[in-house]
Amino acid sequence: MTRHPARGRIGRRSPATEPEPGEEMLTVEDLVVEFGDGPTATRALRGVDLSLRAGQVLGVAGESGSGKTTAALATMGLLARGARTSGSIRYRGTELLSLPERELRQYRGSQLAMIFQETASALNPVFTVGDQLMMAARAHTPGGRGEVRRRVEAALADVRLLDTDRVMNSYPHELSGGMCQRAIIAMALSCGSRVLFADEPTTALDVSVQREILDLIRGLVDRHRLAVMMISHDLAVLSDVCDDLMVMYRGRVVESGDARTVLSAPGHPYTQALLDCIPTLHGTGGDLREITPEQRVIIENAAPVGVAAHGGARR
Repeated sequence: MTRHPARGRIGRRSPATEPEPGEEMLTVEDLVVEFGDGPTATRALRGVDLSLRAGQVLGVAGESGSGKTTAALATMGLLARGARTSGSIRYRGTELLSLPERELRQYRGSQLAMIFQETASALNPVFTVGDQLMMAARAHTPGGRGEVRRRVEAALADVRLLDTDRVMNSYPHELSGGMCQRAIIAMALSCGSRVLFADEPTTALDVSVQREILDLIRGLVDRHRLAVMMISHDLAVLSDVCDDLMVMYRGRVVESGDARTVLSAPGHPYTQALLDCIPTLHGTGGDLREITPEQRVIIENAAPVGVAAHGGARR
């Protein structure tokens, strides 16, 4: 990943400092990501702005390929080799894009964490869950083995996995999908992460477990003043847990604002088109609506709503 010079350090705070209510934890400005070179280059993000505050859940919606996950991976410094990134990504005032990899590792995991969609890809099948949580916590936090284990057990209890001995001694395949997802969230908590990127964290779960995970995330945000970016194609999921909503289309933000307002009175035709695609219990039984080529032209030419001129959310 190519990094560009910092725009400066504004209001920098120590990562160890407890966040104040509403403190701006993450600020992304004019983020551009490109893959490839020359005429075949693909611009995956086209000037994205966003901000995350302590105690806030920001929902990011859009179809596959809209740039949702790319924005999170770029912030974490996890893009594929060869990706070119420009703009500004500041964590509590510290510019991350200008940091060398060694310094960035001090933030990745201990301050910024990713919760992936597939627990099978996030947990190693040949190690117990406890071993993996302990390895992560020891890599990112100080203290001896006993102290770290107590921290891991407290995090497991915080995500409502109360039978900590059984969970820690189990391999991932011996736990349900919901339990594995809780364990991954506990891993982030035990490492002290303040900002979580939740990439479709409930897609592989059944409806009842999905509800439990969403309630869990909302509770953790409120108790620990976490800042969470919730990525999902499911607007119903986002409406349940998010404070604010950002809608992305082809690498840019087309609408941003209070989640309830955006979903109840969308101002951009793409947001409206997404809502129109949702099946209802009172449907007529016909084919599901899709975004037509004619609508695509209208969407592409429509001005962003609640979004700054260069493409990001206006705060």
